Order: sequence, then structure tokens, then C-alpha cells
Amino acid sequence: MSEFQELVKSFAHIRDYVRDFFVYGFKTREDFSDKSGRTYDNERRRIESWLSEYIRSDYTQKGKHISIALDSNLLLTNPLYRVWKSKSFTDNDIMLHFFILDILQDREARSIDELTNEIYANYDVLFEPQLVRKKVKEYEAEGLLLCEKSGKQYHYLCADSLTYSIPAELPALLDAVRFYHLAAPIGILGSTILDNQKTTNHVFLLKHGFFAHTLEDEILLTILTAIRQKRAISLTIRSSKSQQVQNMEGIPLKIFVSTRTGRRYLCLYHKRGQRLANLRLDSIKKLVLMDSVPSYEEYQHILSQNLSKVFGVSFGNVHTMDYIKLTLSIHEPTENFILKRLEREGRNGRITRVAENIYTYEAEVFDGNEMIPWIKTFTGRILYFDSNNSYLKRKFYQDIQRLAAMYNL
Repeated sequence: MSEFQELVKSFAHIRDYVRDFFVYGFKTREDFSDKSGRTYDNERRRIESWLSEYIRSDYTQKGKHISIALDSNLLLTNPLYRVWKSKSFTDNDIMLHFFILDILQDREARSIDELTNEIYANYDVLFEPQLVRKKVKEYEAEGLLLCEKSGKQYHYLCADSLTYSIPAELPALLDAVRFYHLAAPIGILGSTILDNQKTTNHVFLLKHGFFAHTLEDEILLTILTAIRQKRAISLTIRSSKSQQVQNMEGIPLKIFVSTRTGRRYLCLYHKRGQRLANLRLDSIKKLVLMDSVPSYEEYQHILSQNLSKVFGVSFGNVHTMDYIKLTLSIHEPTENFILKRLEREGRNGRITRVAENIYTYEAEVFDGNEMIPWIKTFTGRILYFDSNNSYLKRKFYQDIQRLAAMYNL
């Protein structure tokens, strides 16, 4: 029987619950099919214990919907960081944490056997050396401890904390940390530093903050590590629409971020498909680093050659291009701001003045369908829309006809 506990062992375990049932807020208890209803109730209670003041509920025909309501321009921190800080631990975990760090405060290196003996001598608690070694290795991986090899033995000592390494500069840097923890990816690091220094953010607010995307930061960190080390990755992906699970391998090249929604995408070279692709980070359920790629720069070159033909994030059909041509009415000189907007938002499109107050905008992109919402924002100024893609052309004029019918035009 699943029992409720406020803390969790693995962040991946709770990520989907927070996202699907609270951030998106469109699922009910009946939509939860992975495990029993009791498991859903336990997860709901756990999340509500972290974020109680931000929980909202409403009732529809499908049942009770629970969601998180966050207004970033009123918040000095990201409440979802609480999810990151809710890791469970055992009695041995908490004892070894204080015992090991207390013994190593003198900054002298010790072997596992020496640590084990000192713990028994100082605190009258006997641990197996294997258990001490496991905890020391965990702290080494997290950067809390350093490892030195002396002969055939490994010795461990405390790493320099921020207070030790930059004691004079740290107070002056805290404002930068306050801004970073709100605005930058993996902002949980900045939040942890503020906690360590026993301070909070009282300086910055974000008008448009995309707080929900911190749930993907663990995946993002692994991807950035792979890009820096020029390594391939293996991914497990689940479609948000069909819920179909797919495994694939690829070479990560770049992270794309939407300035409108904050949604993040992984651009990678798909080995099996021999093409570039973009994947939403919130669809990646598992990611494993693989071997280094000797010809990594060649794949970066392929991306740079194709990037100018991507309007959004879709590489569409790499064998065909969608040609888009807009003929616009722009009154001179009072509407020059429209021209500036075309230049600013039109990516690599070509703007041509064909007559007084008449301009054309032309572009070749992999997926012209991504441009349609943007093109429709010029409705009322569009004199003619043309494309080599008959589907796009037909769809555009049908939408205009439907719009005219709705307003009896």
C-alpha cells in the first residue's frame, strides 16, 4: 500500500504529477491511470503541502480540477523550487551528513577507514565502511568533498565553500544571485546559494517569468553537459498528445527557448533519421549520456547552415522548402513601424518595395505552417498571400473566409 510522505527520493518521480495535474491543470483524478487512485491522492497531498497558498480548484463536467496559480510579477522567488528541496533521507543519511562534514572541517584529508574510526571514536556510532564510502562518493559527485590519491588509497577533504573561496566578494555578488535565481535557467542553484547565506530576494520582480519550466532543469543540465563535452545522448520521450513512448539516440546541438511561452526545445541531430529535429524538454522523461562524438563540429556546421530556414522550431521536410510571399499595404511614412516589425520579426525574409505604399515579404522556410499565426497578425494589411504549398494557401484563405462570415463582412 502506498503511504503518504511529504519528501521524495527522486525528483523525476514527482515532476509529471506537478506538471500534468497542477501546472497545466486540465486533468482530474479519473484521468490518472498510471497507478491506483490512492497513489494519486498521496501525490496530491504532497504537492499541496509544498504549495498550499498557490493551489486553486474548480469543478467541471469531468470532475474537480486542481491547478497552481502563479503571477510571476508579484513573486520574489519561484515557489516551485520547493519541489526541488523536498528530497527524502534516512536516519543514517542525516547522521553521516553531520558526522562527515564535522570531522572534515579541519580541512585535513582522511581515508574511508580513518573516517569510519573517527565517527565511532567521536560519536559512539559504528557504521560499515561501505556505507561511509557510499555517502562520501555521493558528496564528492556533488562537489562538497574533494578526493586525493595517496599511494593506493583515496583520501577525502572538504571542498572550499563560497564563503571560504570569495569571502570579500560574496556580499556584493548576492544581488546578481537574486536576479539569476529568477531569470536564468537552473535558477534553483541561485535559490540554494541564497538559502546558504540566510538571505532572500527583496530587489527583483519579473513581469514575464516562466516559473513552471524549472521542472525541466534536471534534464536541461544533463543536455548542457552533453553539449559541452560533445557527447551523444539516449532519450526516452513521451508524446503529450498520444502518450506514446519512444526511445531514440542523437547528438545535442543547441537549446531553443520561446520568448513568448518560455518553452524550451532540444535541437539535436537524429542519427537514425539522419536529420535535425527539435524536441520539447517537457516531453523528455529520461536522458543518458553516451560516448563522445569525434566529428561534433560537423553536426554544428549542419545546424548553422539550416538555422536560417527555421522560422520557429520545426525543420519540417528537409527535402522541400515552403515559399511564402505576402503583399502588404503599408502607408508611408506614418506606418514605417510595420516595416520595422517585419525586419525585426521576419527572421531572414526579404522585404521589397514594389510601389508606393505596397511592399512584399518573401521567405523560404522548412515549415511554413509555423508562420501562419504570425502572418495573420497583419490581417487588414494583406493584399495577397501566395505559397508553393497549396495546403497553406488554401488554409489561409479558408480562415479569412470563416473570419469574414463570423463578422458578417
